[in-house]
This record gives sequence, C-alpha cells and structure tokens, in this order.
Amino acid sequence: MHSREAGSATLALGGSWRLSQRLPRLARARELLDAAPDTTALDFDTAALTDWDSGLVTFVAGLEHLCGVRGIHCRPDGLPEGLRKLLELARALPQTGRGGHAMQPAPSFISRLGSDALDLIQSTGEIMAFFGEGTLALRNFLLGRARFRRSDLWLIMQESGADALPIVGLVSFLVGIILGYIGDQQLRQFGAQIYIADLVGLATVIQMGALVTAIVLSGRTGAAFAARIGTMQVNEEIDALRTLGISPMEFLVLPRMLALIAMTPLLAIYADLLGILGGAFVGTVVGGLTLSAYLTETQLAIGWNHIIQGLIAATVYGAIVAASGCLRGMQCGRSAAAVGQATTSAVVTSIVFIVIAAAVLTILFDAVGLS
Repeated sequence: MHSREAGSATLALGGSWRLSQRLPRLARARELLDAAPDTTALDFDTAALTDWDSGLVTFVAGLEHLCGVRGIHCRPDGLPEGLRKLLELARALPQTGRGGHAMQPAPSFISRLGSDALDLIQSTGEIMAFFGEGTLALRNFLLGRARFRRSDLWLIMQESGADALPIVGLVSFLVGIILGYIGDQQLRQFGAQIYIADLVGLATVIQMGALVTAIVLSGRTGAAFAARIGTMQVNEEIDALRTLGISPMEFLVLPRMLALIAMTPLLAIYADLLGILGGAFVGTVVGGLTLSAYLTETQLAIGWNHIIQGLIAATVYGAIVAASGCLRGMQCGRSAAAVGQATTSAVVTSIVFIVIAAAVLTILFDAVGLS
C-alpha cells in the first residue's frame, strides 16, 4: 500500500486470488492501516490481478469493514466490475448469525406477554366460533337438512373404528398387564391377589379403557383429520365448497364428528375387554389365580354404574378428538409446513383437553353418585 496524495492511499492487488491458494490474511491489511493513521480514503489498483474468486471478495469485504471502523472511505472504482457487483450484493444482504438467519432484536418480556395474550384471545374466539358452527350443523343434521355424503360417514366410521381395532387392542392389553403387575406387587404383601381383578377391572372400565382409546385415536384419527382438511385448505378445496354454497362444517366436519362419537364408545368397550384379559393374564400366570376365579371377581366388582361412566367418558373423548382435528385442519395455513403444524397442534390439543375432561368427569361422576 502506498500513498498517492495527502490522506489518500492505494492498495495494489496482484497475482492470483483463489481459495485453493494461500491468500494474504486480513491481519496484514490491519497492520498497513495502522501504519498510516492519517489515511482518509483508500483506492484499489488491480492492474496486476490475473484471476480471482470468492477469496478476494471475502478479503475486500473484510477490508471495507476495517476501513469503516476507522472512518476511511473505500473507493471501489479500481476493482473489477464483477467484484464490485458481488460486493454490492453482499452489502444488500442483512447481517446474519451463525445459523444463517437474519439477526433480529429479541422482543421484550412485555411484548411477548402481550403477543401471547392476543393470540389466546384470538384462538378462544376461533374455538367458540367453530363450536357455534358445529352446533348449527348438528341441528341441521337432526332436522334432516345437513348436506354431506352418507357414504363418507360410513367410510370414516370404518377408518376410525374397525381399522383401529388392532392398535387399540394391543395398547389396552399391555395397559391391563401393567395394571395387573402393579396390583400383584402390592397385594401380594397381604395375600390378596384376588383383588387384582377388582383393581384392573374397575380402573379399565371406569377410565383407562376410554382414555387409552381416546389417546390412540388422537394420534391416529385426529391427526389424519387435521392433515386431510389442512391439505384441502392448501389446495383451496374448502374455498371451492363455499363458492358452491356448501357449508364446509356440514360437508367435512359433521361426518367426522358423528363417526367418532359413534365409534369411540364401541372401541372403549373393546379396549375394556382386552384390558381385563391383560389383567387376567397376569393374575393367572403371576398371581396364581384360576381364570374362573379371576373372571368371577371381575364380574362382582364391576357394576352398571361403572360401565355407564366409561361410555359417557368415551363419547366425550371422541367428540374432543374429532373437534380438535377438524378445528386445526380448518385453521391450517396455505403451505405444506402449515399442514404439519396443524397435525401436531391437533394431537397436542386433543390430548390436553382429554386429560382436562377426564379430571372434570371424575369429579362430576362422584358428585352425582355414579362412582
């Protein structure tokens, strides 16, 4: 680097500047700038430059940053035209972090709190509007005026009911085994293994059968509802239904709601039977009971009030799973990523509301004397 006039310096760049070669480091340019503290402008001389690649672009961009810190004006007129255009593009890009994303200032705690509150208010309004439209669609169904294809209803009932039997049966049987082992470990201390049947039977019929069925359906059927309706939202099929004067709530949501409300109690009964069989397996193999004694004790322990509790809970859980899946599907955005987010949100929403409903129903059953 040499001075051409007072306060002005020229940096000569020559030879080959490629990443595959050993290039001068930016620390060397910093030393040259420190050696000329009176410099206010920097020019470039590239007459001897033979070839270059991004290595030269990186060096010049770093040099411009050093000059900017020192208040030195870089005049890129002496650089090749292609290099000047690349530098302009680099300046136009926002500053990025290590992950390659634009660095944005983190919002304050008050901003985040306000944003979350507004999102909660908006989502609450959307949920209330959804249930209001669903109530109107159910009224039209009871009056025989709902517009949907009956064949869709039977198909959804098959997909959410009969096709779910293997996974519901497997999970329920394993849950029954778990409950049986826990009961055997505790009751063995008192020589009361016969009450394994009471523990497994009551827990399964009152709550666990319906709860396991609902959780399986939320991950299997509720997610499928959200994905299908979300995909229709992306493809603008729901907008087409509205254009034709067909209510998406009646055509898409209503048959799914009816199918799960009808099939979840039946699946819960099936889950109860498999759960009791799982407990019977533990009671006979580990507890040393006979199968007839176990089944007799189960029959004595379970009453109609317990069965009614389980069926009511299963019906409520089925409605929650269907409503959560359809709601998130209708709220889906217009991109493929939004479909995945809607599917995940549907599963999370349904499971959270299922657990809340289980707690509320348990208190209500005890209050009305069904326990």
